[in-house]
Amino acid sequence: MDYSGYKFIKFDQSGRTMTVTFNRPESLNAMTAAMHEETSRVFYDLGMDHSIDVVILTGAGKAFSAGGDIAGMQEMYEKPELFELGIMEAKKVVFGILDCDKVLICKMNGDAVGLGATIGLFCDVIFAADHARIGDPHVRVGLAAGDGGAIIWPQLIGYARAKEYLLTGDLMTAKDAAAMGLINYAVPAAELDAKVDAFAKKIGSGAMKSIKWTKTAVNIGLKQLAHSMMDTCMAYEALSNRTDDHLEALKAFSEKRKPNFTGN
Repeated sequence: MDYSGYKFIKFDQSGRTMTVTFNRPESLNAMTAAMHEETSRVFYDLGMDHSIDVVILTGAGKAFSAGGDIAGMQEMYEKPELFELGIMEAKKVVFGILDCDKVLICKMNGDAVGLGATIGLFCDVIFAADHARIGDPHVRVGLAAGDGGAIIWPQLIGYARAKEYLLTGDLMTAKDAAAMGLINYAVPAAELDAKVDAFAKKIGSGAMKSIKWTKTAVNIGLKQLAHSMMDTCMAYEALSNRTDDHLEALKAFSEKRKPNFTGN
């Protein structure tokens, strides 16, 4: 598989394990339009790469991914046709993860926010540095949490807790996330690489066809749920992209102040 066309995602293969790194460390790996497009196809390319069995997904620098890029949000507000393109790409991100037969291990090296959290939480097994924070603050910028968070959070921690975090946009610590079952492990940052590498080797030394088919079987319910929900979820997010509150959030960010939401 040729990965040379990717500018914002880095690939490092060791044996039959591929480490995939979001690579905009200067911006906490926030998703620009170009990086969003790359993310929408990367899991399909990984799925077609017959030289690998295990994928370790991580971020360069301090964060896993800070989610949406504010400048990109401003542009999508001004040009709604760009949001329509983003909808198609967001669906491909979620469906690409669920369709990829490789074992996806999230190495959450730092904060995972918004779409960054969604991508991490859709992975098969999630290890996080204990200083990392996880959250989906769509509502804090006046957007509905439509790009997959409304699907995966309730499946991991139940509807009551999921709604608490999705409706407030609050972030939680990795330790709290592990305690409630949102992720598998929160470990000291100095131990994260070793823990993930050991698990990747354990998986990689197993009966890989049976492991992949077991993953596929487990994902059937999630795939059905995602296919039944994503169009509606993204439609609500598109509607919220045109609200006064979303515009107010964008203005507040540029003016370095708290937004004054009116409910419109």
